[in-house]
Amino acid sequence: MDKKKIIIAIDGFSSCGKSTMAKDLAREIGYIYVDTGAMYRTVTLYALRNGLFNADGSVDTPALEAAMSAIHVTFKFNGSTGRPDAYLNGEYVEDKIRGMEVSSHVSRIAAIPFVRTAMVAQQQEMGRQKGIVMDGRDIGTTVFPNAELKIFVTASPEVRAQRRFDELKGKGDNPVFEDILKNVKERDYMDSHREVSPLRKADDAIELDNSNMTIPEQKQWLLEQYNKACKESN
Repeated sequence: MDKKKIIIAIDGFSSCGKSTMAKDLAREIGYIYVDTGAMYRTVTLYALRNGLFNADGSVDTPALEAAMSAIHVTFKFNGSTGRPDAYLNGEYVEDKIRGMEVSSHVSRIAAIPFVRTAMVAQQQEMGRQKGIVMDGRDIGTTVFPNAELKIFVTASPEVRAQRRFDELKGKGDNPVFEDILKNVKERDYMDSHREVSPLRKADDAIELDNSNMTIPEQKQWLLEQYNKACKESN
């Protein structure tokens, strides 16, 4: 009997490796992967490029709201990496949205109610057919509260900052560890305290602290959860 397709929601703190886990799982089980964080990062890039941040770092919300209908985020599958890349109005922006400038502004953009409303509507549309793995901050609580499998990923701020540091170093950047740790802690606070869809563990989510886990161990654990959820939903 064919397995019934389900929705897998992976939420958690920044730099927990959620996206890597979600992408790998999707590829392994033949599901579509949606990186919701990339969607908010893409809107942030648009705002930075178009001068929509005020001098104090706050967002010019009326100007951004007026521009929302002109901001189209799409994903295209990249055959060489086996993963989807983010596009802003048809322009490839995958690399540009991963830098520190976007990282240090994205939580402000993601806290804006009309931005979340627009992105959540797009995400729910993507999940209509099921058979997707989606990661973010509010997938199990807001976007897909009825998802058959919800995972909440956490790790210590220091471990997460080190991962981000290694990732940026690997791309040829010259990051400062203390700056990254500060950014991780600030984002945790902002993501957990925003008014709309704050980051929190859904009541029926399974928590995974991956501070001391290897990637193969995570993969094995995730596959077990997926197989269990499929059994229960069939």
